[in-house]
Amino acid sequence: MKPLRLDLLELTPEALMALANPGFVKRALRDIAAGALPQIEEEPDGTVRARYSDGQCATLPPGRSLREAACSCPASGLCRHRVTLVLAYQRWAADTAAAHAVDKQPEAPPPDSTEWSPARFDDAELAALPAATLEMALRLASAQPAVRVTAWHADAPVPAASLPMCSVRFFSRSNLMHARCDCKKGSGCEHVVLAVWAFRQARALQPGQSQVVELVAPTRADKERRSWFDPQAESPAPDLDAVLLQLWLDGSSQPPMALEARFEAFRNRCVAAGWCWVVEALDEVRQLLTTQHARSSGFDPMRLLAALAELPARLFAARRAELLAISGATTTLPTTQILGVGIKGEVALDHLRLVSLGAECWQGEQIEGVRIAFADPDTQAVTVLERSWAISPGKSAGAQMARRVAGQSVRQLACGQIVTKGARRRANGVIEIVARASETSVLPLSARSWDTLGAPLRQPSGRALVSCLMDAHPDFVRPKQAIEHLHVLPIARVLEWGWDAATQTLHAQVLSATQGPASDEDVVRLSLQHRAAASCAVDAFARVLGKEWGVPMAVAGIATVEAGRLRMQPLSILTEQRAVVLDAEQVAKQSLPSREADASPSPLGAVVQATLDLLVSWLRQGLRHQGAGAMTRGLAQVDALRQAGLCRASAELQGVIDDIRGSDRNRLPTRLAGLVLLLRGVARESELDPRSC
Repeated sequence: MKPLRLDLLELTPEALMALANPGFVKRALRDIAAGALPQIEEEPDGTVRARYSDGQCATLPPGRSLREAACSCPASGLCRHRVTLVLAYQRWAADTAAAHAVDKQPEAPPPDSTEWSPARFDDAELAALPAATLEMALRLASAQPAVRVTAWHADAPVPAASLPMCSVRFFSRSNLMHARCDCKKGSGCEHVVLAVWAFRQARALQPGQSQVVELVAPTRADKERRSWFDPQAESPAPDLDAVLLQLWLDGSSQPPMALEARFEAFRNRCVAAGWCWVVEALDEVRQLLTTQHARSSGFDPMRLLAALAELPARLFAARRAELLAISGATTTLPTTQILGVGIKGEVALDHLRLVSLGAECWQGEQIEGVRIAFADPDTQAVTVLERSWAISPGKSAGAQMARRVAGQSVRQLACGQIVTKGARRRANGVIEIVARASETSVLPLSARSWDTLGAPLRQPSGRALVSCLMDAHPDFVRPKQAIEHLHVLPIARVLEWGWDAATQTLHAQVLSATQGPASDEDVVRLSLQHRAAASCAVDAFARVLGKEWGVPMAVAGIATVEAGRLRMQPLSILTEQRAVVLDAEQVAKQSLPSREADASPSPLGAVVQATLDLLVSWLRQGLRHQGAGAMTRGLAQVDALRQAGLCRASAELQGVIDDIRGSDRNRLPTRLAGLVLLLRGVARESELDPRSC
């Protein structure tokens, strides 16, 4: 007798943990190992029934998901009986095969051993889903969303599709209902249909290869693609140019009231067009201007400069991708992905487990807030929980960690692992926990909490992370996220550390390498500046470096590459004894060993930084308010760039000054954006040949 349910034989314990609950799976494995097996019956139509010694009976018909299995126990949702049914059936199938003197392996090869693609699911299998689900899939596909598909690989045998708002993983090659989506429905949803269509439209993929597909609904495959830009126009968004020009001329320190009308008009146009990432970029600029005027500790003038450069660059890149597609050329990223077309505002999530990667506290004159970064171990996605509160008159700031969110203190959330049945996620990764307190549990982080994290979030060495960052697409074509470039690295040992009193920063150098011989490329420079919003963070960092809680083993932080070297702003660190979330710690002050500042930047780096500082000054004060002295300094910087061999950057800065002095200033925003992006690119590179710039 051969087993009929090959789909159940394909489900590994890891797949069951994703489809059900890790606790149920672990208990079921213990019961199976102890021989506490239910009685398995398989009917001719493939229905599997499991009868348990406690009198309960679980039934799973073919073509149904694990959640749709029936059980006589009082549980309203998934239960241990449903999960145990699958593992017990696998044992029963193996024993039955052995008893009948056939191969001990099932007729199909082991699920992880042969290559396959979800494109094999045909229209008949999709038609088994509710008609409303297929109709919703067609509506979503009509916006031509970008979907990243990742093919099967022997080391990662679960094909996956990353949609704009959720992820779909295929755990069975013979039952579409075992595909797991992280939306509220969990399986059999419109996102699973989109994922299958995306795999069909993808080019032939090598094992483990990823590809971004600009999805076209099957009923529209023969129709002309939508055009987003006027190919004859000099600028892809003249109305945006007008907003940015006014901001550069007036200065960011001026009240933003005069910008509101133009700003809101362009934002409404983007919302109507469905350009989600452009809307997010606009909101980031507005938020940065607000934090500047609120004198918030979260304001970064360099970030504002970069945001104003990335915004027009995103539109130029989208138009270029569209022109290439029209000409028949292959594009790495489709226009819809660069713009964020077809992305809903937010999506309700199913059973969700999140692991904290740290927190950042900030405060202004009248408001304070916190953002907590979490990793989803199932999808390796980073999400952010944000909160802000008004500072009550007469009360001191800095009480963010004592506040409560979803019935839990902020400190518990920042230092814990969350399991919740009610959460909503926005397109930029911001989550909102909407479940009742009884549906959300929080467990403290442990020294092994990050073990389930993988690439690209967790990298094996500093050298690998530098390669990952340098090979990534520029920020202005990537999806806009609430927190960027957050990564986890192992710590092999601490090399040196100390306090720089001039910059009020604690610096450390650590070696990050887990495989092979370490090199200077694996040295990571960790820097944490003192902030009043988290007054104990520096002291907590010092105690970690001093091994007060054992040897530090891993660090999570925001990574950047400067002059080819890796730098991180640490948010949390795992040690042998515990997890340390720096902004959430309450430790006593201590004396810190002094350390000289890092070596002076190279002459090339110093010139680049001086030029960026000049642009920051112009942005803050406004170009129309610059006198003859400012232009003289600008011309001196033009000469400095030329002497450093940065001829292209020198010419661009000269062009900016000429436009400031001239009567036609309409090209200023585009020129300034190009200059900022060029300088930032130079600052990242190591051993750069200046003549190439």
